[in-house]
Amino acid sequence: MDISPLSADTFGDRFTLEALPLARAPAGYAVQMLDTDKLLDRLTGAFLPVRSEQLDGLFASFDAAYAAAQAWVEKHCQHPDDHRLAIVPASFDHLLNRHVLIYGVLCGQP
Repeated sequence: MDISPLSADTFGDRFTLEALPLARAPAGYAVQMLDTDKLLDRLTGAFLPVRSEQLDGLFASFDAAYAAAQAWVEKHCQHPDDHRLAIVPASFDHLLNRHVLIYGVLCGQP
């Protein structure tokens, strides 16, 4: 299957965590599947719910999250434009021992 290169904004506009005016401090970048509470697990490459104890979904940089999202698209999407993924800021709640979607569940369509 031939996959064309993905554009720089395929998973949303590039951002730095420090530049975002967020009520909750982010702990890293995450790859969210739109319309779900699932994040891309760094170790398995699978999407897991934020409540999953196995989830390791925080990436240290936008570039690392982008590379992981791109690899997932190349493996799972026949048509790259149909990916339904976004790179988002995320946090980790140590009390609840789970990831937190700072923006909540993002919708694929407005």
